[in-house]
Amino acid sequence: MINRKLIRLKTVQVAYSYSLNNEGRRPENGENELLNSLGTAYDLYNTMLNLMVEISRLALRAHDAQANRARRLGLTEPSRKFVDNRFMLQLESNAQLQENRKTQRLDWTNEEEFVRTLFNRVMDSDFYREYMDSGVSSYEEDRELWRKIYRYVIVDNDKIDDLLEDVNIYWNDDRHIIDTFVLKTINRFTAESKDDHPLLPEFRDEEDLEFAKKLIYQSLNAADYYKNLVAQNTRNWDVERVPLMDRVIMQVALAEITSFPSIPLSVSINEYIEIAKSYSTPNSARYINATLDNISKKLIAEHKLMKNA
Repeated sequence: MINRKLIRLKTVQVAYSYSLNNEGRRPENGENELLNSLGTAYDLYNTMLNLMVEISRLALRAHDAQANRARRLGLTEPSRKFVDNRFMLQLESNAQLQENRKTQRLDWTNEEEFVRTLFNRVMDSDFYREYMDSGVSSYEEDRELWRKIYRYVIVDNDKIDDLLEDVNIYWNDDRHIIDTFVLKTINRFTAESKDDHPLLPEFRDEEDLEFAKKLIYQSLNAADYYKNLVAQNTRNWDVERVPLMDRVIMQVALAEITSFPSIPLSVSINEYIEIAKSYSTPNSARYINATLDNISKKLIAEHKLMKNA
C-alpha cells in the first residue's frame, strides 16, 4: 500500500525533524523513525476503512430501532437494503481488518455523534436515495454505493481532519494518498470475496521497503555532502537564508538522485518539486527545480553521476 510518493514525503519529514533537533539522535536510527512513521500511515488506512464499517453499524442500530417501532405500531418495517449491503458485510467481516481494529488509535465507536452526522449526510444524498429506490441491486451496485459514500462524504471532510490531527499531526498530510488506497481497496472486492480477502499490504514489495531504508540512510548519513552541493550552487545567496524546508527537500532529493541510478533524473526531481508545492513557500518549487537541475548537470559533467534522463 505504501508507495514511493509517501516514502519520499515521510523521509523529508524525518530529515526535517533531524535538522531542527538532532541532539542525542543518531542518523542510523533514522530508519526506525521512518518505518514507524510509515506504519502510522498504514494505521490511518485501516482507520478509514473502519470508519465506513462504523457508519454501517450505526445505520443498523437506527434501522433496528425503526423496525421495532414499526412492529409495535403495526406499520410497514423499513427496508434492509442498506444494512444488508453485500460489500459492507464483506468488509465488516474481513479478518485482516478485524485484527487491525484491535490496535487502532482512533476508535470510531467513541465518536458516535460525528459518525451520525456522516450517516445523515449519506441519507440526504441523491445517490443514496437512488440506490434505495432502485429495487434489487447487483453486487457491483452495492460496492459502488460505498465508493460514492467514501468519495463524496468522507474525502475532504474538515471535521475528519480535526479528529485525525488530534491523534497524529501527520495524518492529514497522509490523507490524500491514503484516500486513494481506500478507494482502490473498495474496487478490489468482488462478489466472491471471503473473510480472508487480502487488504492492501503495508509495503507493495520488498523493493519499496529497501528503497525506504536506503533513502533515509543516505539522506541523514551524507547530509553534509548534500548541503555542501546546495551551498555551492546557491548563487549570490547565503544558503542559510534558503528556507529550511527547501534545504531538506533538496537534501533528500540529492540522496535519491545520487543513490538510485535506475530512477530517471526527471522522475526524482519532479517528485520533490511536488512536495515543495505542498509543504514550502510559493517560490520554492521553481528554486528547487533550478538548483537540482544545475547540481545534476555538474555531477554528470564531472562523471560523478550516471543517470537516466
